[in-house]
Amino acid sequence: MAIRKKSNKNPPVLSHEFVVQNHADIVSCVAMVFLLGLMFEITAKAAVIFVTLQYNVTIPATEEQSAETVSLYYYGFKDLATIFFYVLVAIIVHAIIQEYVLDKINRKMHFSKTKHSKFNESGQLSVFYFFSCVWGASILVSENYVSDPTSLWKDYPHTLIPFQMKFFYISQLAYWFHAFPELYFQKTKKEDIPRQLVYIGLYLFHIAGAYILNLTHLGLVLLVLHYFVEFLFHISRLFYFSDEKYQKGFSVWAVLFVLGRLLTLILSVLTVGFGLARAENQVLDFSTGNFNVLGFRIGVLASICATQAFMMWKFINFQLRRWREHSSSQPPSQKKKFVAAKGKPSKKERENGVNGTQLREKTPPPPPIQEAFLLKGQELFFLLLDLQ
Repeated sequence: MAIRKKSNKNPPVLSHEFVVQNHADIVSCVAMVFLLGLMFEITAKAAVIFVTLQYNVTIPATEEQSAETVSLYYYGFKDLATIFFYVLVAIIVHAIIQEYVLDKINRKMHFSKTKHSKFNESGQLSVFYFFSCVWGASILVSENYVSDPTSLWKDYPHTLIPFQMKFFYISQLAYWFHAFPELYFQKTKKEDIPRQLVYIGLYLFHIAGAYILNLTHLGLVLLVLHYFVEFLFHISRLFYFSDEKYQKGFSVWAVLFVLGRLLTLILSVLTVGFGLARAENQVLDFSTGNFNVLGFRIGVLASICATQAFMMWKFINFQLRRWREHSSSQPPSQKKKFVAAKGKPSKKERENGVNGTQLREKTPPPPPIQEAFLLKGQELFFLLLDLQ
């Protein structure tokens, strides 16, 4: 499906502006070449490597499964071709969401340039996180990983995985690889590129690591947990852009973010530090995909702990920055001003005597009922100032 962006200007063909404005059309044509290749016998063998999953193995089904045979998959170099094709698909889907959803909302809300870029980022990521979280949770339920936590490390290495599991990992790698050209297509600011590269690199490092080291079960659980927390943050930011008084979502996200980091560390230590450490087969064997040795376990735990510590450090800095901004935006207490002004005598009081003693002596004291009302009124005034 080609995406056409309306523009009054017609930039030169193959120029920078032409590629940016028509990148979805260009990528759609490239993806169509692979799909058309499936229709001809000469090119079908090459095109099928890009479009469908490779390295499938058919094994007899167990007694619990209704089918006679089950198709499982392992990984190999041909997966790079499949990832490339789905990178093209991710770029096309990204353009569809941007033009038909986010751009229409931006035109109605009239955001500033800063809010415009952040709104687009949160809009794209919230859709991806929600879809991935639901998809990953359905795999966890269908494969009984939730009901049996020992499946995270039992029967390691997990070299053979079902179709949905492999397709999930291929899609995840394709999405985060597509984020690199999107930095160019979306005209990302130079000062924002280092931050984008860091978190894109962290996602690719951990997802590819879980996929190559046959830790797909643990990786799936941690991804679903992380994506749920990130989805809550970005959806809260979208609501905040529509109403700046909205803060409840960020409060819930802050609590779940800390709990998510804690659960990630617990599951990682439980799986790698205890489950795999007690496994019988602890011999490095590349042919069988067994990486369960001491150095492997230390490296995995070190990378996970370092990433969680980095995320917590960024989270603490973010909360401190918000606290400073909130404190600086608060006006000085009007209650203190009122008390200070009350302590200074007015010009009329100074003329009548020191601190207006003569004036107060000439003024008759109020009746008891009026005095009670005045006291109550002062208490209510100070209470309203405190609430402000």
